[in-house]
Amino acid sequence: MDEKRGSFTGKIGFVLAAAGSAVGLGNIWRFPYLAAKYGGGIFLLVYLVLAVTFGFALMCGEIALGRKTGLSAIGAFRKLDRRFTFVGYLASAVPMIILPYYAVIGGWVTKYLAIFCLGEGTAAASDTYFTHFISKPVEPLFWFLLFIGATALIVLFGVEKGVEKVSKVMMPVLVVLTVIIAVYVALMPGALEGIVYYIKPDFSKFSAVTVLAAMGQLFYSMSLAMGIMITYGSYMKKDVNLESSVKQIEIFDTGIAFLAGLMIIPAVFVFSGGDETALGQGRSLMFVTLPKVFESMKGGAAVGALFFLLVLFAALTSSISLMETIVSILKDKLSWSRKKTCLIVLVGVALLGLPSSLGFGALNGVKIFGLPFLDFFDFISNSVLMPVVAFLTCIFIGYIIKPESLIAEVEGVAPFKRKKLFCAVTRYIAPVCIVLILISSVLDVLGVFQI
Repeated sequence: MDEKRGSFTGKIGFVLAAAGSAVGLGNIWRFPYLAAKYGGGIFLLVYLVLAVTFGFALMCGEIALGRKTGLSAIGAFRKLDRRFTFVGYLASAVPMIILPYYAVIGGWVTKYLAIFCLGEGTAAASDTYFTHFISKPVEPLFWFLLFIGATALIVLFGVEKGVEKVSKVMMPVLVVLTVIIAVYVALMPGALEGIVYYIKPDFSKFSAVTVLAAMGQLFYSMSLAMGIMITYGSYMKKDVNLESSVKQIEIFDTGIAFLAGLMIIPAVFVFSGGDETALGQGRSLMFVTLPKVFESMKGGAAVGALFFLLVLFAALTSSISLMETIVSILKDKLSWSRKKTCLIVLVGVALLGLPSSLGFGALNGVKIFGLPFLDFFDFISNSVLMPVVAFLTCIFIGYIIKPESLIAEVEGVAPFKRKKLFCAVTRYIAPVCIVLILISSVLDVLGVFQI
């Protein structure tokens, strides 16, 4: 017998769960790195403008698709136009590719939290600690399996008792921790230079590349084109104000990203003596540079433990949404029970994550198109599939089912105040911008165009 489809208890539960999905490692780590790389304040300004236009319209569209149909990605597209069922399959493939390697990084975060809680932050501050850790054959696997196991346990309890309940606790705690650490860093001697760099726009650094970088970050940060917001929309009750909910999700997502920049950029400025190049360390920034920053602080062990607890919460809320999306898709498609589906997804993710976990150790010599397994899966999902899915979704909404069909869904509770913006972005602006993101991302990996 089919299980009754779960739902969020109300607006607060939906907003916190969806915000938990949007807030992840992209906000805590990638946003500050890109802000530093592309001019600080000018990148921040461009990002904020895009968030209230581009991001707002795309998120409204995906959530409305889910609530209108009451189905996850595959079923939603099939129900509205069978010719576009393939878009649902493409969207469903994204979380299936992302979750295994995302959980590997989540395992790294869990390891670092344990290190700082045990008072071993000094060891983590050494130049070789991170590289030595991820190159081990067994230990990274242990932390990866621990992280994905915790994710599966929460998802097993369902939408209301699992996803919503955990998000209601984690999201407020995450916000509080972010504010505490950002204030602590801001009061450090020498932090002012980093703060000014981060919040004061320098228009001489504005360029098309800045816009594309900010747009790409927004696109990935807000859990768009992964089937996640469609799935969460399918759990959203009809009496919840959709437009207002999207605004609140954006406030959470953008606010955490902004505060993450206030934590990381001034801190690295302090540690490096104002050297901006210290922020350009890519994947290793959070695991190599920041432990050095914490080691140099008074009370740095406690700050480090708080920071990695914060990052763990962010990583966990996002991994929960990724797994919930996969579970929902399989339940809708195959009519399996939640327990059976969670177990199968857990085993599948564990197996698919092995190459990414071992890719810096036992499988270090194995590359795909010159990329380690983790970087390859990241490229395929973020730089290829997500822009393609977003483009096709815009075409679907803008020209197949027409924006008016989703506007009616949004206006079921209250007038859609920004429906003209929604129509313009969905039909004209977003498709062009997404194609530019796709082209620039692919050229970047090929080494033709650096973004």
